[in-house]
Amino acid sequence: MGARLRAWATTQVGRVVLYGAAVAVGGAVAAALLLVFVFAVAYSNLPPIDALTEYRPKIPLRVWTSDGVLIGEFGEERRDYVEIKDVPERLKQAILAAEDDRFYQHHGVDYAGLARAAIANFASGRRGQGGSTITMQVARNFFLSSERSYIRKIYEIALALKIESTLPKDRILEIYSNQIFLGQRAYGFSAAAQVYFGKKLKDLTVAETATLAGLPVAPSAYNPWVNPRRAKARQQYVLSRMLALGFIDQKTYEAALKEEFKQRPAAVAAAAQPGARNRLRAEFAAEMARQLMFEVFREETYTRGLNVYTTLVSADQQAAYDGLRAQVLEYDRRYGYRGPEAFIELAKDEQVREQRIEDALVEAIDSPNLYPAVVLEASPKRVKVVLQGGETIEIQGAGLRFAARSLDPKAQPTRRIVPGAVIRVTQNAQGAWEITQLPQVEAAFVAASASDGAIRALVGGFDFNLNKFNHVTQAWRQPGSSFKPFIYSAALEKGFMPSTLINDVRCSTSETTACGSIARFFRASTMEAWTSVGVRPLAGIEPA
Repeated sequence: MGARLRAWATTQVGRVVLYGAAVAVGGAVAAALLLVFVFAVAYSNLPPIDALTEYRPKIPLRVWTSDGVLIGEFGEERRDYVEIKDVPERLKQAILAAEDDRFYQHHGVDYAGLARAAIANFASGRRGQGGSTITMQVARNFFLSSERSYIRKIYEIALALKIESTLPKDRILEIYSNQIFLGQRAYGFSAAAQVYFGKKLKDLTVAETATLAGLPVAPSAYNPWVNPRRAKARQQYVLSRMLALGFIDQKTYEAALKEEFKQRPAAVAAAAQPGARNRLRAEFAAEMARQLMFEVFREETYTRGLNVYTTLVSADQQAAYDGLRAQVLEYDRRYGYRGPEAFIELAKDEQVREQRIEDALVEAIDSPNLYPAVVLEASPKRVKVVLQGGETIEIQGAGLRFAARSLDPKAQPTRRIVPGAVIRVTQNAQGAWEITQLPQVEAAFVAASASDGAIRALVGGFDFNLNKFNHVTQAWRQPGSSFKPFIYSAALEKGFMPSTLINDVRCSTSETTACGSIARFFRASTMEAWTSVGVRPLAGIEPA
């Protein structure tokens, strides 16, 4: 056998094969040595990881009512920092199932995972998989760019090894859970739970937990508001991984699959979330607080985690907001329906049509319970529309009454509701859909405590998203007869009676003082009370 092998090796074919094998082995050894050299150079040039050992996340400014209701949050990143001990075990399991199930076994790099990713990328001809562990993702998010290259991957591996040699596993997972971007400006799973479901982490269902755990790989693609079908598919994948790893049993898995998946647009979904139906709207007051804080802290306002408590009372603020909004809408309805906000052409190609609809709905400004919609079908008896996120609804009967004239074939082209029209729809108290419109009028309301001047409720306009002009503080309305209650109250305090007779003839004065200027606008009865009481008591100034 040995003689045959030696004889074969002396043949031309044998020499070619052996030469090729030698070249291959030599090339592999050279590549390995080069890789080791590059890795050594990369490791020696790694940046310090102080950003992790002294991790200080950017916490936004939060504004609250006096009774502890959040009314505003300002910052580049929505984040609610949660220590690892407060992260539910089920969420940890979902994260590991989706991202790195061997997190607690490897030392920062899962070499088997890297090999699988390399083989998959080679087979597909593109770099679709990275094989990154949770530690490698932390390294990338803190120290590296989003560029995809082999050099960056080497630095990612080197950083992961350095991080693992410095920080314990739970600390790495804690940083990851609070730093990872999950869409809608939400950083960390606690903020994402509030954004997408209006819940705290401990209140999430298994299905909701799986939805959040599926976001890190592609937050935009798997956003449950924007791409509900993709998000559902990703959720099912995470649930199947949790089942395969023994994190959940078959019964829990099947129940989670059956759980209703919200496929509503952002504004509708927010209104449907637990606790969000009564979400307090106080954007104008929150903006006033933000401006005051910015005068003191400048850019640090948005990163220091400041909490500002106002004098607003949540119940009073809610009543003011609801009352003002209802009255403005009622007033606007008296003048009839003005027609669609815009028109788009519904292309025959399905993909083109869907893209145009999505673009039109994204451009339309959201307003609570006044949802933008694109008309698909329209007749005097029935209108079919699509909302953001793809949900279609039908409006019939009383829901068409307000816009009935615009459904008439003889209506003016600019006012007629036809396929492609962009309109507004709303849900009434019974849950039925109706056609509505954004009002063109504005209003404002402020309630203050007479004893200390504390603002209990403030609504600066119909909708902060539509118009940020604060009609309470910026409009500078003429006071007019609003002075009279103060004058008459002070007069009563000074001994005037309701039966006191006062000469009610017009008077004039040439005084140019502030008080004289005011006096020229009032009748004699008001002026006599004014002069009898005096300016100082009205201003709350004790006599000198």
